[in-house]
Amino acid sequence: MPLIRSEQLYNRAKKVLPGGVNSPVRYYDPYPFFAVSSHESKLVTADHKTYIDYCMGYGALLLGHGYPSVLDAVREQLDKGTLYCVPTEREIKLAETISKVVPCAEMVRTVNTGSEATMNAIRLARAFTKKKGVIKFDGGYHGAHDYVLVKAGSGAASLPASEGVLEESSAQTTVVPYNDAASLERAIEKNRDTACVIMEPVLANIGLILPDKNYLNDVRKITQQNDVVLIFDEVVTGFRLALGGASEFFGIKPDLATFAKALGNGFPIAAIAGTKEIMQQLAPAGRVYQASTFAGNPVSVSAAIAALETMMEARDALYPKLARTCDSIVEGIKEELEDIGGIDCVINSIGSMYQIFFTAEKVRDEAAAKKADAAKFRKMFDELLKRDVFIPPSQFETCFVSYAHDEEDVDRTVEAYGEALRKIKERR
Repeated sequence: MPLIRSEQLYNRAKKVLPGGVNSPVRYYDPYPFFAVSSHESKLVTADHKTYIDYCMGYGALLLGHGYPSVLDAVREQLDKGTLYCVPTEREIKLAETISKVVPCAEMVRTVNTGSEATMNAIRLARAFTKKKGVIKFDGGYHGAHDYVLVKAGSGAASLPASEGVLEESSAQTTVVPYNDAASLERAIEKNRDTACVIMEPVLANIGLILPDKNYLNDVRKITQQNDVVLIFDEVVTGFRLALGGASEFFGIKPDLATFAKALGNGFPIAAIAGTKEIMQQLAPAGRVYQASTFAGNPVSVSAAIAALETMMEARDALYPKLARTCDSIVEGIKEELEDIGGIDCVINSIGSMYQIFFTAEKVRDEAAAKKADAAKFRKMFDELLKRDVFIPPSQFETCFVSYAHDEEDVDRTVEAYGEALRKIKERR
């Protein structure tokens, strides 16, 4: 059925918002639906439709929409003030809480967004090592700033991934294949001016791609042997794969780590965490300048403390439930695919994240992900939407399960995937 109100709103939006949206991932043809409210695992639209949500703020809503303890903490703070621009005790408490659960977090600097966190983590690494070079991985996304908005070119060249990015910035960043430790080692040997390696421990912005066994251990070993700072970009995986993020999950301690999304469970906040030796380079203790009016604002800090305390208290129930729910969805989809037959399909999953690729090839790097049939994925997205299930519109995003998703959601979701996949087969 047409989304009449959403279409009207989109036509209005195009007149005042570039492309009609405030982030490109929110757009899909012919226009996106517009939300008016949310609760637990559901989104409600301007057209009075209710969707089971597996976008979940692109991973931010680990506990679900409108989690009571988080909202209560925010309401309490709103009565006291929204912005002070002077220190508060709650900022200390948040940093202490992060330090309790994140293996590398000897010190913490709170910022506002994941992009801000990764940008300043790289700046820190350069200041600490007195080197310039940055290495990132094909398919890894670390925000929309010049240090990392880079793609691999021909040979060893790196190119801007967006107009407006300086070629001089791109030239300082080397892009190597994920799950290929030898390529990383060669890149560092070639450029002894490498300051840092920044990576999503689990790629979540090219679909979902898991590290091969021992790959992250190899990366840690290579960076240590070459005095290169290892930055885990845990904007997605932080507090989601485990309370201590991918670092705890895989048992690997980076030098620096960045966090956002689940840290605030729907409120804008991010953090840089790392060893005291590196973190003390930040002003005013050191000479690496980073500042922000809204960093450590009391509303977002209150939300983050409440979210982390909830995760800590519910730890023994939270993470097993997230994994069971995700596994039930994935196994249910696989059973549907087996019953339907004749569809080449791979499902990658870990913890509370999953994604489908329409390909017969194992998906373990960007090259394999891009061979998947994106047209079939789009058909599946459309068919799921007709059945009141909302997943991220792009093949190159990841589906997220929250603590709020229940067995009824799982049953309805698996049924919707089954019907959608049958429609895809009919169209062949």
